[in-house]
Amino acid sequence: MSTDLPVRPDPAAPADVDPASPLSVERAARVEHLLADMTLEEKLFQLVGLWEGRGGTGEGGDVAPMADAMQGDAPDSLEGYAAGGHGLGQLTRVFGTTPVDPVEGAKGLVTKQRWLQEHTRHGVPALVHEECLTGLAAWRATTFPAPLSWGASFDPALVEEVGAAIGASMRSLGVHQGLAPVLDVVRDARWGRVEECVSEDPWLVGEVATAYVRGVQSAGVVATLKHFVGYSNSRAGRNLAPVHAGPREVADVLLVPFEMALLDGRVGSVMNSYAEVDGVPVAADASLLTDLLRERWGFEGTVVADYFSVAFLQTLHGVAADVADAGAQALAAGIDVELPTGVAYLALAQAVRDGALDEALVDRALRRVLVQKAALGLLDDGYDPAATLGPAGDGDVDAVDLDPPAHRDLARRLAEESVVLLSNDGSLPLAALSTTAAGRVAVVGPNADDPSALFGCYSFANHVLAQHPDVPLGLTVPSVLDALRDELGGAEVVHARGCDVDTDDTSGFAAALDAADGADAVVVVLGDRAGLFGRGTSGEGCDAESLDLPGVQQQLLDAVLDASTGDDGALVRPVVAVLLTGRPYAVASALERCSAVVQAFFPGQEGAGAVTGVLSGRVNPSGRLPVTLPRSVGAQPYSYLHPVLGGASSVSNIATAPVRPFGHGLSYTTFERSDLQVADAEVPTGGSLVASVVVTNTGARAGADVVQLYGHDPVASVTRPVTQLLAHARVQLEPGESVRVLLDVPTRRLALTDRRGVQVVEPGVVELRVGPDAATVELTAEVELVGAAHVVTTADRRAVRTSSSPA
Repeated sequence: MSTDLPVRPDPAAPADVDPASPLSVERAARVEHLLADMTLEEKLFQLVGLWEGRGGTGEGGDVAPMADAMQGDAPDSLEGYAAGGHGLGQLTRVFGTTPVDPVEGAKGLVTKQRWLQEHTRHGVPALVHEECLTGLAAWRATTFPAPLSWGASFDPALVEEVGAAIGASMRSLGVHQGLAPVLDVVRDARWGRVEECVSEDPWLVGEVATAYVRGVQSAGVVATLKHFVGYSNSRAGRNLAPVHAGPREVADVLLVPFEMALLDGRVGSVMNSYAEVDGVPVAADASLLTDLLRERWGFEGTVVADYFSVAFLQTLHGVAADVADAGAQALAAGIDVELPTGVAYLALAQAVRDGALDEALVDRALRRVLVQKAALGLLDDGYDPAATLGPAGDGDVDAVDLDPPAHRDLARRLAEESVVLLSNDGSLPLAALSTTAAGRVAVVGPNADDPSALFGCYSFANHVLAQHPDVPLGLTVPSVLDALRDELGGAEVVHARGCDVDTDDTSGFAAALDAADGADAVVVVLGDRAGLFGRGTSGEGCDAESLDLPGVQQQLLDAVLDASTGDDGALVRPVVAVLLTGRPYAVASALERCSAVVQAFFPGQEGAGAVTGVLSGRVNPSGRLPVTLPRSVGAQPYSYLHPVLGGASSVSNIATAPVRPFGHGLSYTTFERSDLQVADAEVPTGGSLVASVVVTNTGARAGADVVQLYGHDPVASVTRPVTQLLAHARVQLEPGESVRVLLDVPTRRLALTDRRGVQVVEPGVVELRVGPDAATVELTAEVELVGAAHVVTTADRRAVRTSSSPA
């Protein structure tokens, strides 16, 4: 160990993961000393991770793309990797690679950190990262709803609470960085990773993701924005396929949420996209990773590589001659840390010594890494990796509980707010059946009695445990069938699976029809099975050729509907379809024929109770679609943010209109929106427009409405969306209650990239619209933006301010 180090600061000093906050004098001095004292090899080892266990089983069970093939012959143990005493930048997924008892895993992590402190010259601990998209991806940790459910809730404040809970779990185990949220804007429903996204609206993505970042980082854990940028715009919705997006689409849609979460959320880390945008891989694109991210937006945190994306510059993109060339290109572009392990960056020493790579680029990345470690307290004198473990941060690791009641309650609340009632002829709620002893409900479908159907691809259950069938889930998670039996305690509930999620086997249809025969109502639970790289119908590497329900599920639903239809063509009993999916499917026939259709986007471990609460009426549905519900696969790629020619047209025979629009969602009560007012008829192009509207609960029960304010720019220098969401507000109202909701919208929300390639807010008239969704206009008003075109800068406000008062 080096003995001539400057005095390190008090290890009790609080961690600060805001990259823009200056370090204390002591911590800054420690960073500068290490920069000056480290050898080239020690520097490079700080820029890489180590994935013990390799992330793959060697039997097709990879949990990252090409994990076995890409890690090659690199050592996969800490002792083997750091045998030269050079140190280590990051430890990869200590808890998220295989099932690990949380308490024992935390104690083992302490041992690893102390090994680094004792066996490397500078004694610098590793930063530890984990996946955390639907909760900490670790055994026995609460599994929250998937991000599409975050978007469906239209409730950033609740998502911030969830983020804080996830951050607290990570912090209790000694984890420093979480690889979430995903800010990819949904562009094509066929893409397998739609389930990881928040919405097809970039501003809704930005608002919700910013809230999540604030929550996670409030616990002293670094959040990571991914995948910067363009990943979701891949051709034909194929994972890792080339992205062909013009600079206007990139600037006005794909970059919007990243700018917001970075500047307003003050995020600590960014992860690059696998994508190549117009032929240039993001991992080697300095115009994005340095010019935009650093110089224009002022980002001061770390840029970490998506797993193996540095080496992919050689193996997949073909823009590098070998791994050393790939590493040099990525480092020069602005990637600071190679994850999950050191494939390319550890090959850079010779390039530096030969003069082919400037060591200043190594130092640039190293400074960012060390600053982040210093901010987290890892460089402090006397740092003890065990001292802050446990739920209270007092070192009591034996008290760790990754699924406490408070987290389950948050999961329940978010799930309940995110369930979307797509259609209802009055058959829901089924409240009468819950008190009728003679009532009989048939529950059929492949997702009815499968708790894993509630979880997304990046849940620990589907991401890791699926490869360990002998390991129990470690959580109490009722299926929809279990929850409905509890919900409808007075009714007889019978069950038949009917079919699998994704096979052509129809042998179970007869049992399903027998169950439905004579029932007072039939609930058909359909949807996806989340998985990885073709091992599911939704998730990373599980893209869709069709947007019909997978397998023979549509045929099962049709068979149940046919058997439940009388001679007059009407249903003789209610047939309710419940969709547990990771993407929006083309379910026009279900919407036309079923009594009701309920949509839940992988609602998590408390999701069954949320869904059945809606079915019974205990929960008044308040979710709204964060994505449009497509009519057919032929309309893809599709976004409600299309210009005139992106909609239905007499010069094309393809019907593009969705069967349910963005923002749609029904309730068991009714709302009236009235008296739309604007504070000023003229607003400066660089200012804000203030609108207010009265919302009244005109029904007989309490409920939540999502007020939606849209804008239409009729004349601009470039084509504009026919409508775009400007602001939203979720309001809870008692029967007969009225409130006036005020929405203060920065004009930045109306910015566009003009013909010069400059992002501006142009003068002109803007039509404001209020309605229950993007397609329904109930109220309108006009505002004129006046003055010269306003050039957008990072100083412009991005966030909407909302308030409400009694009407």
